Amino acid sequence: MKVTQKIEFDEDVSSICESTGALTEGCRLPVRMHKTEDWPLAEVVSIKDLDGKRQFYVHYVDFNKRLDEWVTEEDVDTRKVQFPRRDGTQTGASTGVTTPKKHHSSLPGSVSRPTSPQPAASNEMVNGNAVLAAALQKKINRKRKLNSVPAPPLAVVPEIPPPIITPAPTPAPIVVIPTTPVPVSVSEEASQDGKNATPRQSGSMVIHQDDVVTRMKNVEMIELGKHRIKPWYFSPYPQELCQMPCIYICEFCLKYRKSRKCLERHLAKCNLRHPPGNEIYRKHTISFFEIDGRKNKVYAQNLCLLAKLFLDHKTLYYDTDPFLFYVMTEFDSRGFHIVGYFSKEKESTEDYNVACILTMPPYQRKGYGKLLIEFSYELSKFEGKTGSPEKPLSDLGLLSYRSYWAQTILEIFISQKPTSDGEKPTITINDICECTSIKKEDVISTLQNLNLINYYKGQYIVCISRDIIDQHKKAMDKRKIRIDSKCLHWTPKDWSKRSKW
Repeated sequence: MKVTQKIEFDEDVSSICESTGALTEGCRLPVRMHKTEDWPLAEVVSIKDLDGKRQFYVHYVDFNKRLDEWVTEEDVDTRKVQFPRRDGTQTGASTGVTTPKKHHSSLPGSVSRPTSPQPAASNEMVNGNAVLAAALQKKINRKRKLNSVPAPPLAVVPEIPPPIITPAPTPAPIVVIPTTPVPVSVSEEASQDGKNATPRQSGSMVIHQDDVVTRMKNVEMIELGKHRIKPWYFSPYPQELCQMPCIYICEFCLKYRKSRKCLERHLAKCNLRHPPGNEIYRKHTISFFEIDGRKNKVYAQNLCLLAKLFLDHKTLYYDTDPFLFYVMTEFDSRGFHIVGYFSKEKESTEDYNVACILTMPPYQRKGYGKLLIEFSYELSKFEGKTGSPEKPLSDLGLLSYRSYWAQTILEIFISQKPTSDGEKPTITINDICECTSIKKEDVISTLQNLNLINYYKGQYIVCISRDIIDQHKKAMDKRKIRIDSKCLHWTPKDWSKRSKW
């Protein structure tokens, strides 16, 4: 829960703003948030003069960066300024309070590729950051492996479909605890594994540098098809385009132009009416296309640039060869319009089935996010594997995944029926993983997050109340669109046996 403070002014605002000349980058002070009367603490990222008045680009401390904005002198309260010190702390000028400065840095060794896409053969990907990115990419090894978590015991339950992955060694019998309405027994070992899952140390992590340029939104507006969208974060589009009031993007090939006239000329020549690659799924108006990052490099790079506008700490980099992109589209008479996408590594040493995932803002809160997640796990089922998204997740991504995991796991619990002799159903963590392709750590964390795990007579059990069942049914009623495995026409490839991607 975000705590904000509302400032009651005892003096004229203009007299407060007379001291804004002393503000520098790195200062922290209360700032009035746009379209609210809240005054949360904010850090000054950049300062500029406009018509003789100072403007400040601020980041609201403990708030998401998508709320960062330019504010005027009238929106800052200089009575409570914390000035930065050389040792990296903030000192309160009026209160004498010293507050640690919050650095925007990633975990050590968490990057294997630079942050910006590499310039393509066409001059559409020109950006100075790519030089630094290329140098960094050579220094870091993608193949760093993390310690794998041991597999939990497996018990076979008649009510569950046949296993999708190879069963683990058979454990000692599971004791059934009679509880109502839906009891599920899990082993103690399984319930404790995976608590300290470490973040990914390779893949699609973005370098967090104290670079003022990358900390500021650099694109004012984009036009994608019939939608005009205000970006959330920095993306390394060419500098000359970032100075325009709007960047115009072809919704089919994702190439970008500086004006609508230029886009119209491009559309007259562009033959694409859908993403390149293979259409591997279609049901009603929803289609999924699989794009190889090596075969369709320019499209993949343009997709990365577009996605970076709405993803802060994760996106793929210019080296798109090791990745596959799955683009979800909605079809109408004009063509296949991009709704969202996710990417995954062709070979993942940590069994990640998603590297980056994004639903475009015009399609958010309509169920498309869960559809993307459901499709990623459907691919994992076809591969005969369990999978997990690359960590860390964004705030919106974490909410979507937790909701999907909860609904999927609860759906399994509720569908369990008593055995023919009237005994209560039992299921293990491994059974859930095999049915859903959700990785064990995510199953356990979901059960803990829902507060469903209880310890009873030497057993960890899951007991679901009637209220949770009712809430689940209401949530499932809202999910009008689901993935139909019969409509997926796809054969997984063994990339480890290929000398070249």
